[in-house]
Order: sequence, then C-alpha cells, then structure tokens
Amino acid sequence: MVRIQIQLTEDQAKALKKIAQSRHLSVAELIRKAVDTVIKSNTVVNAEENHKRAMEIVGKFSSGKRDVSKKHDLPLTVAYNK
Repeated sequence: MVRIQIQLTEDQAKALKKIAQSRHLSVAELIRKAVDTVIKSNTVVNAEENHKRAMEIVGKFSSGKRDVSKKHDLPLTVAYNK
C-alpha cells in the first residue's frame, strides 16, 4: 500500500467517521472503497473509441416510427414538457 496524506474539512471527517463506524470499517478502508468506486465509474474512452462504439449500434434498434428524421424534435418536446 501507498501512504497518501489528504486534507478534509471537519464536516467531511465527521461524516466519514460516522459512516465508517456504522459499517464497522476504518476510515481508511472506507476511503479506499470510495476511491475504487470512483475509479470503476470513471472509465475514460477516447473519441475514436466512442465513434467506433456508436457506429457498431447504428441500425440495430427500431422505434417503429417512420417520420423520426422529419419530426426529430417532437419526442424531445413531449418528453421535456411532461
């Protein structure tokens, strides 16, 4: 393991201590778990990979509507005005 020093606000430290106690963990273990969550949820994909993924799904789904290219704003208008 690598030791890293960080600074927290007093409110952050108090909240972490409460959460750690309620989960029967050390504050350090709670922070490691939080860091793991951030790392797993923050996968960086470059623009080329995004384009490749988008092109792979083109044409694989159908709404069953034939006028979407002409009235493409209508579903958004309906969705946002609900």
